[in-house]
Amino acid sequence: MASLAAPDYTQRNTAIFLTLAMAAVVGSALGFEHIGHYIPCKLCLGQRVPYYVGVPVMALAAISGSLRWPPVVTRLLLLIGGLLMAWSLYLAVRHSGVEWGWWAGPTDCGAVAAPTETGGKGILDAIDTYTPPSCDKAALRILGLSFAGWNAIASLILAVAAFRGAFSKA
Repeated sequence: MASLAAPDYTQRNTAIFLTLAMAAVVGSALGFEHIGHYIPCKLCLGQRVPYYVGVPVMALAAISGSLRWPPVVTRLLLLIGGLLMAWSLYLAVRHSGVEWGWWAGPTDCGAVAAPTETGGKGILDAIDTYTPPSCDKAALRILGLSFAGWNAIASLILAVAAFRGAFSKA
């Protein structure tokens, strides 16, 4: 009779949620950069790496759950996603602390983005006059939080969701 019971898709649904949420967070960052013209600093760019890795890992977890692979595979992928979001939380808190002046940022903090306007000169000449944004100045604050602060909140929520999905009884 147990074979007629509906399968539990808790881990699959969690993985789908995390895939979409992680893509939305990093997509928002890319939108602010490319549409809003907020040039990211070195620490901002570093905060995107856990999402760039996490989205495909969570998509694989969703596939694993959908195809009914062994549950340990899906759980392990969710655990990896949780660890990635914990790393993202660390990076976001570190960057927020630099912005608030609680600790020093890296001495080489600057963006790697090339200037968009070269003033009629070649791109290599324009790079010499380009000043990247500083890591200790928030480009924008929304409700008192910088992009790094909002990323800390998002990372915390996503880490909790991933760990909960990985360790839930299903």
